[in-house]
Amino acid sequence: MTPAQRRIAAVLAAAASVAMEFVNIWVTAQLPQPSYTPLPFAPEDVAGAVFPVLGALLVFQRPRLVIGWLLCLGGLCSALNSLTVNLALLDAAREWTVLPEAIRAVAGVSWKLTILFLVVLLPLLYPDGKLPSPRWRALVWGSVAVLAADVLVTDLMPLSGQRPMGSSPRFLRFSLDMLTNAMMILAFASLAARFRRAGREERGQILWTLVALATVIVPWVVGNPVWWLASFTIPLVPVAITFSVLRHRLYGIDTLITRTLVGAGLVGVIGGVYVVVGAASSLFLSDVDRIGGLVAALCAGAFFHPMRRLLQRGADRLLYGGRGDPVALAAELGRRLQRTDPAGGLAAALDVLRDGLAVTGTGVRFQDGWPEEATAGTLEEVARDILLVWHGEPVGRLLIGPPGARRLPAAHNERVITALTPYVADAAHAVRLVGALRRSRERIVTTREEERRRLRRDLHDGLGQSLSGMAMSINAARLSLRASPETAERMLGELRSGMDSVTSDIRHLVYGLRPPALDDLGLAGAVAEMAGPGVAVEVEGELPGLPAATEVAAYRIAQEALTNARKHAGAATVRVSLERGENDLSIRVRDDGIGVPPGRRSGVGLASMRERAAELGGTCVITTPPEGGTVVEAILPVNLNVKI
Repeated sequence: MTPAQRRIAAVLAAAASVAMEFVNIWVTAQLPQPSYTPLPFAPEDVAGAVFPVLGALLVFQRPRLVIGWLLCLGGLCSALNSLTVNLALLDAAREWTVLPEAIRAVAGVSWKLTILFLVVLLPLLYPDGKLPSPRWRALVWGSVAVLAADVLVTDLMPLSGQRPMGSSPRFLRFSLDMLTNAMMILAFASLAARFRRAGREERGQILWTLVALATVIVPWVVGNPVWWLASFTIPLVPVAITFSVLRHRLYGIDTLITRTLVGAGLVGVIGGVYVVVGAASSLFLSDVDRIGGLVAALCAGAFFHPMRRLLQRGADRLLYGGRGDPVALAAELGRRLQRTDPAGGLAAALDVLRDGLAVTGTGVRFQDGWPEEATAGTLEEVARDILLVWHGEPVGRLLIGPPGARRLPAAHNERVITALTPYVADAAHAVRLVGALRRSRERIVTTREEERRRLRRDLHDGLGQSLSGMAMSINAARLSLRASPETAERMLGELRSGMDSVTSDIRHLVYGLRPPALDDLGLAGAVAEMAGPGVAVEVEGELPGLPAATEVAAYRIAQEALTNARKHAGAATVRVSLERGENDLSIRVRDDGIGVPPGRRSGVGLASMRERAAELGGTCVITTPPEGGTVVEAILPVNLNVKI
């Protein structure tokens, strides 16, 4: 069967069970009230109505899990047993004699199947639909054999008029009942064996069900006159099973519970208000009863919205404690992010997420291990590991610790994670940006200090030493001017050559700070002069008035791109384009060379181009188009307050 067919079959089984219970209500009303219960229904009736419905819900969510089918079939057989037994009683009480004797056999067979599905197979296969070990298969086949023999001896043979051979019917039935009870005890003992080897999650699932079973077993052990209380506790068993199986997968089960609580509260409160107002109007407005009914309806309607909000808050507090609404948590996180700086936003997001999930701690481990891991609370153990993505870019992983004490962690947790994870991803990306900006500033400061150190060294060791030597040469020339004019002439000639060398050194230092061509020719002229006559330089927009930092970065990027094209690419033609936009300057250098080989690591030149663009808040991309060659494209902002 396909999953859709399984869901349809489960829904049909639940609908048939509920329909039989509705018929059974009418049949039970025709019978005298039984002595063992003051209720108009028996525990079997509750099981026949509740087990199939929750089993269908379980099948609808997980069609391949056998637990849901056991609930559906066991509840269906219980409803069939209750209906056939009451029909047989009604037929005997009214002396209709219209029902065949086979209806008693149907009642007996349906009861044996109820025991097989709900009391033997369900404990053995709970919660994952598998036996604790292959050794328990003997118990399954033994239970089937014992119940089949019980059906044969108790239900089918009397129907055919035969008697079992070899022993008295009473002793044989007693023996089969004892064997059935032993099988049921062993089936529940399998839960203890499974519990010893189970992990924390599976142990929690078993404990939920054991607590619910205790509420049924205690009235059953006590017996009369409290056995009828099991009618109210039997629904807890399928509820516990369904919740335990789906608590990490059924995202809306807590919403279903809260809506049920709110709806029941509204019906009770508004119904009470309507009755009270209607009764009061019948006393004081007996002559205008229509007006009294209208007043009652208006009063009930006026109470609707305030009571709904009050009951919703109460249901959320009952299920989740003080922090249960993911929408409220998201709103609180938004307010906290507005009051904090980008660097502190991640701590606020993790703190709100930790409170909303009621876990020991939360944290973010960033991509590539940088920045350092950020945590809120204690994160000694990681229970969940979720990828954080910001606009398609992975920024890190969200780490969630184990849960603390709470009432209903399942669906609420998933909804909180779904609601708050985008905020955490945004905050983590902001932290990475702040860290990148801080590192960029540190790199700029370091580069500036290194440049100052280089200038100091060049001025002291190069220019300073040259000027000191020139001063000594001048003094020597003065001393030898009268005694040996030829020596003075020679020394002055050497001094003149030294001055040319010093002038060249000064020009080199100045050129290292800012190319003089930028001041003499402008950016377009300086790039054209540097490129030479064989390179086409295209200009769009007005380039004068650019910030000095942007001009220097553009010139150096173009210079490095042209150098790579000539030395490494083997290009025949190179084209340079400069385009001034409203807020940025685009530099594009394209050649028809060999391009950048795939997988090649960036060298010093390529890295320097990217760093120069990043220092100004721009970008630099080096690509190889399909038609070949290399394209270096840099986008630099033109609205700067940076001075070079």
